[in-house]
Amino acid sequence: MDKCLLVVSSWFFCGLLPGAPGTFGTLGAVAPALLIGWVPIAYRVPIVGLFVLCSIAISSEASRILADDDPSEIVIDEVAGFLVATIAIPISLTTIVLAFVFFRGFDILKPYPIALIEKKLKGGLGIVMDDVLAGLLALAVLKGTLVALS
Repeated sequence: MDKCLLVVSSWFFCGLLPGAPGTFGTLGAVAPALLIGWVPIAYRVPIVGLFVLCSIAISSEASRILADDDPSEIVIDEVAGFLVATIAIPISLTTIVLAFVFFRGFDILKPYPIALIEKKLKGGLGIVMDDVLAGLLALAVLKGTLVALS
């Protein structure tokens, strides 16, 4: 069971790729974001919400197994954050690329209040919620960009 949890928490080994595991985890999130993007919006929110809750539980257990508060190989949190970033956008190559850039930017730079959330929350909740917040900020900036461009 531990091995299965570690495989899922690394988003099927994306988090084990060298150099930038968070970026690889986000790349691994593109396929599920595309799939969810074709689901009616009324169903996206519960699907992504359930994914976020599962990500918290999986991250918590994986960090316990690895004996590390926030191991870099756990990237299911990036998947959860990217799904949040794409939850309410029309799906196209442009919107996916912009969501990716905005999400990774917020996730890496951790502007306020993302850094605060990361420091205050512990365990799986802390691992995932800073990425969810980065996803929400990315979504807001992306929606604003789309409105400005239309």
